Amino acid sequence: MIAMQELVQRTIDHLVESGAELGVQVAVYRHGELVADAVAGAADPEGGRPVTPDVPFFSASTGKGVTATVVHVLAERGALDYDTPIAELWPEFGAHGKGGATIRHALTHSLGVPAVPSDLTVKDLSDWDGMCVLIAGTEPWWEPGTRTGYHAVTWGFVMGEIVRRATGKPISQVLEEEVATPLGIADELYFGVPEAELGRLARLEDAPGSAEMLAAMPDLPLFKATPPAVTPSAGYGNDPLVLTSDIPSGGTMSARAVARMYAALLGEVDGVRLISPERLREVTALATADVDQMIGFPAPRALGYNLGRPGADPQQTLSVFGVPGMGGSAAYADTATGFSFAVTKNRFFPGPSAAVDRISELVAEAAAN
Repeated sequence: MIAMQELVQRTIDHLVESGAELGVQVAVYRHGELVADAVAGAADPEGGRPVTPDVPFFSASTGKGVTATVVHVLAERGALDYDTPIAELWPEFGAHGKGGATIRHALTHSLGVPAVPSDLTVKDLSDWDGMCVLIAGTEPWWEPGTRTGYHAVTWGFVMGEIVRRATGKPISQVLEEEVATPLGIADELYFGVPEAELGRLARLEDAPGSAEMLAAMPDLPLFKATPPAVTPSAGYGNDPLVLTSDIPSGGTMSARAVARMYAALLGEVDGVRLISPERLREVTALATADVDQMIGFPAPRALGYNLGRPGADPQQTLSVFGVPGMGGSAAYADTATGFSFAVTKNRFFPGPSAAVDRISELVAEAAAN
């Protein structure tokens, strides 16, 4: 698989040299082995600090796949069950007819609480208890379980509070203890980043045309449900309050770390396997392909992961599961081929990610040969 390393390196070198990207990391695992670990460009647009494999990047909703993984590891340990009503763990969540909403409904974005108030700020997001009170008191847009719609901001708090109620620990601690430390990536995979580690992180910059792209996006419920102040951007992803707070709808990670996590879902990585083969089949099976109420088209989902390979027809690639992040990062794995891959980058663009699509294509081509 030397060719994979060379192909990936050549691809990201071209992206940086052409000016399309500033700094990029790509990692690819196959059957538990790291077969590509490539970096290019600068981690900091001002100082020019080079990207190295251990530099964490704020990667927005790519962190949702990490959150889902924490939940599945706890389910594997018997700490929670997908069909448990959330209100059994978190009684306040049952308000306004949400008493029947289950952890499974939460994982599939079917709770009906996708929105936050239009005046919500980053300071509000950093207040864990306040966000949980807010979400628990929300009247659902639809009866839980009857529709699906992307819960861009609220999802991480719901899942994180389920984890906290089930374990007595914040989700960042559970991530460290149950996932990151066993895999040797505790200094590269975070929700809330320790303040002392902030200097190691990559710095984001908005790509040319980002504001115009956002302005041109369709008038979707998704953007009405997520106010501008808490919509990911370079400024949001560089904000120390965002980075140091537990906001598990997003995350900060190296490509190498999150690709390793996905590899340990598929199978064993250096003696560590996160979940059983039976649970892997359960959590990656198609759970819903209904029209997403927030974006207006069908969105195939498993339990906490999107289904379908980036840049390909989702219906033809349902063995691929993972989550992309607004701005251009992504991490995925393929149960059919044993590959997992991740792309992290710091030039933030809200539209489709050419880097992710190209790496996804390279991995698919390697799997086919």
